[in-house]
Amino acid sequence: MNAALKDVEALSSEDAATELERLAREIARHDAAYYEKDAPKISDAAYDALRARNAAIEARFPELKRKDSPSERVGAKPSEQFGEVVHAVPMLSLGNAFEDQDVRDFADRIRRFLNLKDDTLVLTAEPKIDGLSANLRYEQGELVIGATRGDGRSGENVTANLKTLADIPHQLEGDVPDVLEVRGEVYMSHADFASLNAMQEERGKPAYKNPRNAAAGSLRQIDPNVTAERPLRFFAYAWGELSEPLAETQYDAVKRLGALGFVINDDMVRVDSVDAVIAHYHALEEKRADLGYDIDGVVYKVDRLDWQERLGFVARAPRWAIAHKFSPEKAVTRLNAIEIQVGRTGALTPVAKLEPVTVGGVVVSNATLHNQDEIERKDVRVGDTVIIQRAGDVIPQVVEVVQGKRPEGARAFEFPTLCPVCGSHAVREEGEVVRRCTGGLICDAQAVERLKHFVSRKAFDIEGLGAKQIEAFFHEGLVKQPADIFTLRTRNDAGEINPPIQTREGWGERSAANLFGSIDQRRSIGLGRFLFALGIRHVGEETSRLIARSFTSWQAVRETAEAANQPGEAFAAFMEIDGIGETAVKALAEFFAESHNQDALNALLAHVNVEDAEQIAAESPVAGKTVVFTGSLERFTRDEAKARAQSLGAKVSGSVSGKTDILVAGPGAGSKLKKAQELGVQTMTEDEWLALIGG
Repeated sequence: MNAALKDVEALSSEDAATELERLAREIARHDAAYYEKDAPKISDAAYDALRARNAAIEARFPELKRKDSPSERVGAKPSEQFGEVVHAVPMLSLGNAFEDQDVRDFADRIRRFLNLKDDTLVLTAEPKIDGLSANLRYEQGELVIGATRGDGRSGENVTANLKTLADIPHQLEGDVPDVLEVRGEVYMSHADFASLNAMQEERGKPAYKNPRNAAAGSLRQIDPNVTAERPLRFFAYAWGELSEPLAETQYDAVKRLGALGFVINDDMVRVDSVDAVIAHYHALEEKRADLGYDIDGVVYKVDRLDWQERLGFVARAPRWAIAHKFSPEKAVTRLNAIEIQVGRTGALTPVAKLEPVTVGGVVVSNATLHNQDEIERKDVRVGDTVIIQRAGDVIPQVVEVVQGKRPEGARAFEFPTLCPVCGSHAVREEGEVVRRCTGGLICDAQAVERLKHFVSRKAFDIEGLGAKQIEAFFHEGLVKQPADIFTLRTRNDAGEINPPIQTREGWGERSAANLFGSIDQRRSIGLGRFLFALGIRHVGEETSRLIARSFTSWQAVRETAEAANQPGEAFAAFMEIDGIGETAVKALAEFFAESHNQDALNALLAHVNVEDAEQIAAESPVAGKTVVFTGSLERFTRDEAKARAQSLGAKVSGSVSGKTDILVAGPGAGSKLKKAQELGVQTMTEDEWLALIGG
């Protein structure tokens, strides 16, 4: 078994050494991607899992701890494109808590270390800003150098870039220590992130994945003028080297930074119990979407600075602080609206329009509500505070409504009965959870897929007009509905299509002429193929053939279908056809009940002739029999054989079973012939088949 897949307790010493080597390489690679290139390759949760596994192995095999151990390293080495700044006081990382119990364990460890008994343990709790850490060094009140965290020991000199931020004062006034290093987070608000990506799109540049990447990429620009164009902000929350203390407590020291002109976070609190910091964590989790910037957890710190000094550090993190991380796959946000999207099959899907929030490293502003029943079951309403979930590449979904947060007057959502795209009726068939648009021929949401079906091999079968060409013609506005296909040549010759088809990329005079010729060859089509080409839900190839055989003419089918929208003789006429069920009849009736579809049909029929179906031979020797064709047929194509058999009243199947009456075998017949012989099915050659049906 691969060591990487084994439980830590099951590792041998040799396995552990191999695994620690792998983890050191992999974590270093991800550190470089995150800190140096601002382009993380994995989620924060996956990265945390790598570090947690490394720590667990080192705890079990301390003698195997490597010199390049990730547990001794913070971030990544500074980039060579900036000058290096050695931090007077290392910028270390924080340990993580993922469950409420982890926070209680953190508090218990502090009490044991300090031998606290009845003393109150006061903690601060503040939002963990998801941005880029920076250190600002002031001497005699003047900003002399600004650096990134880098690997914790040294960072990148980005002084000129940091000076472009409005939140960072260049000169401090008042009672200022001679040496003051202010630490905090460079970040970008949600609104500014959206504006930046819109600008990136206008310039033809790639969009940033999330605000953290945007902030890091903006700060680490070689040209400070580029950084100056970016809407970066800065929260101060800590310090490095000091010539004199700022205060006696964490809380008061941060407030002192605020008094000196730095922006500090209003959501920082000081509390005297673990229950209180956990309550603040959950309050911030619910408030997360309204903050206007990304946070990925809450940081707890021991408030007394003398206790912080006694507690000290372990490896790469202080004992006196911990980051309580939010779930990497879930977030709480506000539902601003519910919109209906229409899919390529006509399905109406409700989509939650959310206050943007970052989940799993991606900014989420939309989530699926699945269907009408799910909205009613969860009682989701506009204005609700909701929990959303995004796991891996799965589409974000609304998990549940947060109780007690509903705004006054919020109304239950009324699912539409008309398609929001084309206005056609949206119906929900019995036994289905999905409501679908019935405007198949004219609904833009379904148009491309409907047109692809219309020209497919078993429908109109127009050579040279495949899926790729249909998509191009649709998006260029040349073909929006079936009738447009048959006016292409006329419009092209009249100069209405500009540039002409023959001059477009991938086309020429010959290919365009061949296309127009193929279209002209399909101006007459059999009734069954025509019905199938319309793409009516539940009316497939076999159902279309059965309807054509029963009604013979297009006019008869149309008149009966138009009258079948209500129970009566017309509906019964379809139900009497052997092999057709109620679902197909209702779908057919709904299609013809739409005036939009009728208009599209009339436009199409102005250019297309629908041929009557062949009459079934009343005394056919194969009427009612099930026939299977196999092998390489030489006297006719498989489609020709099938059509001829069906015109004689036979049922054509693709597989042999006990219900098969005749197997027609051409050269190379294999398993089907063998099975037919085992079942005692009558087998014959092509010549024998032709003799039976009369040629």
